[in-house]
Amino acid sequence: MTALLNNKFFVIFIAPFLLGAITILGFTPYNLTFINFFTFPILLFLISLINKRTQSKYRKKISKRYFFYLGCAFGFGFFLCGNYWISISLTHDEIFKSLIPFAVILVPLYLSLFFGLAILIVGTFAEKNIFFILFFSLVFSVLEFLRGNLLTGFPWNLISYTWSWSIESIQILSLIGTYSLSLISVTFFCTPFLFFQHKIIKKNISLVIIFLLIFLSNYLYGLHKISNSTYKFDDDIYVKIVSPSFSLKDYNTQSELSQLKRLIKISDPEKNKKTLFIWPEGIFYQSYLEDIKKYKNLFYNEFSENHLIILGINHFINTGNNFKNQKYFNSLAILNHNLDILSIYNKIDLVPFGEFLPFEKILSKFGLKKITRGYYSFSAGDIRTTINLGNKFNESLILPLICYEIIYSGKIKKRNQLPALLINISEDAWFGESIGPYQHFSKAIYRSVEEGIFVARSANKGISGFLDPNGRVIKSLDTGESGNIELNFPYFSQATLFSKYGNKIFFLIIMLYIFLTLVFKKYKI
Repeated sequence: MTALLNNKFFVIFIAPFLLGAITILGFTPYNLTFINFFTFPILLFLISLINKRTQSKYRKKISKRYFFYLGCAFGFGFFLCGNYWISISLTHDEIFKSLIPFAVILVPLYLSLFFGLAILIVGTFAEKNIFFILFFSLVFSVLEFLRGNLLTGFPWNLISYTWSWSIESIQILSLIGTYSLSLISVTFFCTPFLFFQHKIIKKNISLVIIFLLIFLSNYLYGLHKISNSTYKFDDDIYVKIVSPSFSLKDYNTQSELSQLKRLIKISDPEKNKKTLFIWPEGIFYQSYLEDIKKYKNLFYNEFSENHLIILGINHFINTGNNFKNQKYFNSLAILNHNLDILSIYNKIDLVPFGEFLPFEKILSKFGLKKITRGYYSFSAGDIRTTINLGNKFNESLILPLICYEIIYSGKIKKRNQLPALLINISEDAWFGESIGPYQHFSKAIYRSVEEGIFVARSANKGISGFLDPNGRVIKSLDTGESGNIELNFPYFSQATLFSKYGNKIFFLIIMLYIFLTLVFKKYKI
C-alpha cells in the first residue's frame, strides 16, 4: 500500500478513477448507499495527500493542477460508469455507430470538469478537520448545481439520489429539495475522513453524532409524514397508464397501423368508463400530428366520448413560405376519440444531439444529424402550462413533461401552478437493458416528493407507474413489461414548501454553510 501511495500516477489518476466508478454503486438499481462512506473519505484523503506532498514553495504553483487532474479522474470514473447507457442510443442507427467511442469518452470527460474544478478550488485547504469537510461539501454541491443548470444542464445522478431506495429519508425533499439534500449528504458521507489520524478528537466525534441525529430525525420525520398522509380520488374518473414495450426494431419491421392496433388492445378501453389514457412517447414514428386523422375510424370504433388519449408525437408549424421555415416539435398531445386535438405541449428541454444538433449549420455539413428520427433538429417550446381536461373530467389540471424534463429539480413548474397530476411520457427503449431506465424512474420519485404531486409515468421499455406525493410507487410496470395499470384520478393535495420557493432554499443553505466554514476556519476547528 505504501508503494501505491508513493506512486503519483496511482494517487492522481488510477485511485480517484476507481473511487468514482465505485460510487455509482450507491445509485439505483444497486442502492448501496453505504459505499459513499468509503469513497468520499478516501477521496478527501487523496486530496490531503497531494496537498501535503506539494507544500514546498518552489512547487506550490504547479501543484494545483494535480488537484484538477484528481477531480477529473474521479468524475470520469463516476460518469463513465453512471452514464455509459447514453452511448446505447447510438447503436440503433448505422450512421451513429462510429460515434460510440466519442460519446463514451467525451460526455464523461466534459462532465468530469465540474468535479475537477471543485477539487481544484478546495485542494490547498485540505486538512483533517471539520472546516475542510464543510468547505469541500459546499464547493462540490455548488459545482453540482452548475452542472445541472449551465448550457442545457445535466443534473443526472446528483449525490442525493443515492437515497432513492429509502422513501422515508427523502421526505425532506418537500422542504429543501434535491440539491440541498445532496449538500447535506456529501457532508455526512465525508465524516469518516475525520478519523484518518492517530488520535481521536472529541469535537470530531461530536460532529458525527450531530449528523447521525440529523439523519435519524429526518428518517422519523419522513416516517411521520408518510403515515399521516391522506389523499382523495375522483370515483368517477380513471387514469390508465399504457406501456406496450415496443422495441425500436418493431418500428422498422411493423407498420404504424399494426402497432397502433396492438397498443389499443393493450389499452383495453371500456366505452362507458371515463378514462384518461396515457401512452408513451414515440408511438407515432411515421405520422406527424397533422396527418393522424387517417386513423380516425380506428379510434372512433375503439374509444368513446368518455375517453381522452395523451400521447407523444412530432408536429410542425410553418413559419414561412418554404420548407426550411418549418419548425419541428417533440410534443405531447391530448386527443379525443375523434382525434380532435384538444391541447398540445411542445417539449422545452431538448436533449443535445438526441433531439437537436448543436452548431447544426456546421456539423450538418459533415453528415451529422440528431439521433432521433428525422433530419432536422427539433425546436424548443415556449412555455409549460397546466392543461385543463375540460368539464367532462371535472376541470382537472395536469402538468405535462416529456422524457428527461423530469430530471430538473425546481424547474418543472411555476409557483402558481397547482395541477392534480403530473404526466411524464418517455421512450426508454433507446437505452436497452441498461441502468438508464432505472435511474430515470428514480428522478420521477424525487419530483413527486419535491412538488407534493401525484405522478403518472408512461415509458415504453422503461418503468411506468403511479407515484403518490410521497414518492411511493402505487402501481408499476417494470422495464420490458407490457400492459396497463389504472388508478382513480387524484385531487390536488397541497403545495409543499419547495414547490413554493424552489432552489431559493438551496441558496439559503449555501449561505449557512458559508457562515459555518468561515467560523470553523477562524477557530481552526
